[in-house]
Amino acid sequence: MSLRNPGDAGNPYGDLELTDPKAMRALSHPVRLAILARLQGYGPATATELSEHVGATPSVTSWHLRHLAGFGLVRDSGTGGDARKRYWEASARGFRFTFPEDPEGQAASQVLSQAIFTRDADLPRQWMAEVEPRLAPEWRREAGLSNTNVPLTAAELAAVNAAIEQVLAPYVTRDPADRPAGARHVRFMRYVMPEAEER
Repeated sequence: MSLRNPGDAGNPYGDLELTDPKAMRALSHPVRLAILARLQGYGPATATELSEHVGATPSVTSWHLRHLAGFGLVRDSGTGGDARKRYWEASARGFRFTFPEDPEGQAASQVLSQAIFTRDADLPRQWMAEVEPRLAPEWRREAGLSNTNVPLTAAELAAVNAAIEQVLAPYVTRDPADRPAGARHVRFMRYVMPEAEER
């Protein structure tokens, strides 16, 4: 597991790179994914504050936080003026993982992929029902989805993925103080689903 600097080839966001199968399996739990997403999106929080958003009690949330910390995914933030409250933060803005060559790594990455797909599967429907109707016209025009089938080689697909990340990287990594007025969070959900080889 490593943390790379923004701008690195292959990881322009500076995400934490998961390579340990045990860490991948640890993160596969839905509560842990929710904890990490909350900390990455909203900054440091206590187990009690997080529990309201992750579907677990404060004590269960605290247990999951300690488990995530054991793999370097979260850490003590050192913030807050009350010594009785422990604030946690994500170790990095985001995380990424690859499909390793070894069977253990492949199995772990598949479990984590499935957990993430399952967790986020309902997000587009929720957005359509709860958020899209309230958007101003200029935001509505730029929102939505695309579903494009493109014939590519594996090398071309890698190049397309890298190019998309290079376009987004300056916005993902910029300091919050540098965000222009009117900026808001926009979720880019990129499903890359190659078809199976024809038989």
